[in-house]
Amino acid sequence: MDTHARKLVVIITEAILEKPLVEDVKRLGALGYTVYDVRGGGKRGERAGAWDADRNIEMKVIATEPVAEAISRHVLETYCANYSVTVFLADVAVLRPEKFP
Repeated sequence: MDTHARKLVVIITEAILEKPLVEDVKRLGALGYTVYDVRGGGKRGERAGAWDADRNIEMKVIATEPVAEAISRHVLETYCANYSVTVFLADVAVLRPEKFP
């Protein structure tokens, strides 16, 4: 089976950023994304999602390394100073590379 190397960008942040993040990842070259409602805790406390201002999302984007790096850099520079944000990258192998430019 032929596989093709790509990067997975995972962004965990406050739900209020969902719409701007969707616009950002599209503008920066990603063709698609997946968003989940999530809960958890960390350095800044716990987010149980009991009310709208307490909700977190997890966004996943699969892209080429240059696109993944551009998205990660943009998120760090634009949102990290004012919002709770976790961003990480992972190597993944995809079967249909045309879906993830």
